Amino acid sequence: MFFACNHVSWMDILALGGATGTAFIAHDGIEKWPVIGWLAAQNNTIFVARERRRGVTEQVDVLRSALREHQPVTLFPEGTTGDGLALLPFKPALFAVMMPPPRDLDVQPVYLDYGSAAAEIAWHGDESAGANATRILGRKGKVRLTLHFLDPFDPEDMPDRKAIAAEVRKRIEARLQPSLVSFPAV
Repeated sequence: MFFACNHVSWMDILALGGATGTAFIAHDGIEKWPVIGWLAAQNNTIFVARERRRGVTEQVDVLRSALREHQPVTLFPEGTTGDGLALLPFKPALFAVMMPPPRDLDVQPVYLDYGSAAAEIAWHGDESAGANATRILGRKGKVRLTLHFLDPFDPEDMPDRKAIAAEVRKRIEARLQPSLVSFPAV
C-alpha cells in the first residue's frame, strides 16, 4: 500500500506508523536530527532532498527501489505540516513513482483528523521541534486522532502523477471537517 495523508503533527507519524507499520518519506534534514534521525532510519524512512528540484528523478528512483520491498510507504504530499485548519497545496512530484507502480500497489488516501484540537496540535510556522513537543506533551487532556482510511485506488487508472495527486486530494477534501478550509491545488 502507498498511503498519502494530510500532515498536521509529528504525532501523525507515530499514529500511522503504529497502525500500519508504514515507512515514511521525509526530507533529508531529519536524517541528521539527534535521536529522531536514528529512529526514522530504523523504520526504513526514505530521505529526499526537497530543495533539489533537479534531483526529483533520482529521488523517484530511490523511492521506486524502496517500494519494491513489501513494507507500506507513506507520503505527506503537502510537503510540510499545516496549521490543522486547512489542507495545503499538494506537491505531485513524488507521485511519479506510481507511473507505473513498481509492484502491485494501490494508493490509499488517509485523512488524519484531530477534530477541534487540530489547531492546538499543529506544528507549523517557525515553532521548533522541541518547543512543539514541549507544548503538546504539556497539554492537559487526551489528544484524539481519528485515522480515516479512505477508499484506495489503482494508480494505473490515472494518466499521470498530477492526476494521482488530484485524486488523493479530492478524497481527503471530501472528509475534511466542514470548518476546515482547503487551499486550491497547484
